[in-house]
Amino acid sequence: MVYLSYRNLLIAFITLTMMLILISLAIGHYSISISQVINILFIYLNQNTNQIPILDQQVIWQVRIPRILLAFLSGAGLALCGVVLQGVFYNPLVDPHVIGVNSGAAFGGTLAIILNFSTFGLIVLAFLFGLLTLILIFSFIHSIKQNSLLMLVLIGLILSGFFSALVSLMQYLADTEEKLPNIVFWLLGSFATATWNKLILLAIPIILASYLLTTLSWRINILSLGDNEAKNLGISTPFSRWLILLLCTLIISIQVAVSGCIGWIGLIIPHAARLIVGANHQRLLPITFWLGGCFMIIVDDIARLISSAEVPIGIITALLGAPCFVLLLRQQILKKS
Repeated sequence: MVYLSYRNLLIAFITLTMMLILISLAIGHYSISISQVINILFIYLNQNTNQIPILDQQVIWQVRIPRILLAFLSGAGLALCGVVLQGVFYNPLVDPHVIGVNSGAAFGGTLAIILNFSTFGLIVLAFLFGLLTLILIFSFIHSIKQNSLLMLVLIGLILSGFFSALVSLMQYLADTEEKLPNIVFWLLGSFATATWNKLILLAIPIILASYLLTTLSWRINILSLGDNEAKNLGISTPFSRWLILLLCTLIISIQVAVSGCIGWIGLIIPHAARLIVGANHQRLLPITFWLGGCFMIIVDDIARLISSAEVPIGIITALLGAPCFVLLLRQQILKKS
């Protein structure tokens, strides 16, 4: 009975996602009716393709579909990383920023803008610096022979502060007329530059890494009990933790590279998902994935509609995330009392 309830809940979230995508395709400063959107989506089955305006087709296929799917995968990936890291560190206040990958990837992207790299170069450099952050953490821990959870967090925070300082330095050195506004807008996060190429670059690693994390959900359940319990159950905590961190690094760094730094998703969505399905990561991870994607689609719709100019995603997630997090904390406190 519980399984059927969970399955129906998952089906409901998938259905909600499809509905949100359909609505998002129709709304915008250039509005298109739902029926017209459906005709365009099934254009090859439509006998009267000549009656569909070319502009409507281009808006749907070249602008909105890549952007909406990019928003969905970004939100889903960040939310999934958030819930996984909270389980691995057995701390509900942990988010993707704690291991410093966001800051490392942000510095890589900022450096690419300063050096006039292409979009592909920005993505590659941001990903490489995100990966470099994890390699530095591993190297420091290996050199001091202290493979503890506390040491991992401390080194992650140190590297996060270091790369954040480098980002500030790049902003200080940037040309104030052209490069500085580009850096600031990119750092605040946006899906305005979404293309099919960016979508493919984001989709392949996020889908693969998310699938692997989902298959490792039983290990995350054990790791969330603490290192001693995991060792007693025969789980190699260092190997499991580093494998999970590597997969999260892949998701976070490629997301930052494609759409900039977006906060709060990895913190508030896992809490909301726990209120729905509980703390079992085998059920929690899929629900968090779909809930994070739905939330990001809604946020991107707000960003597109709130004004004639593009509003950075990071601003909206912060404005929505802070009060939502307070409400979730209040709900959990009342539930415990």
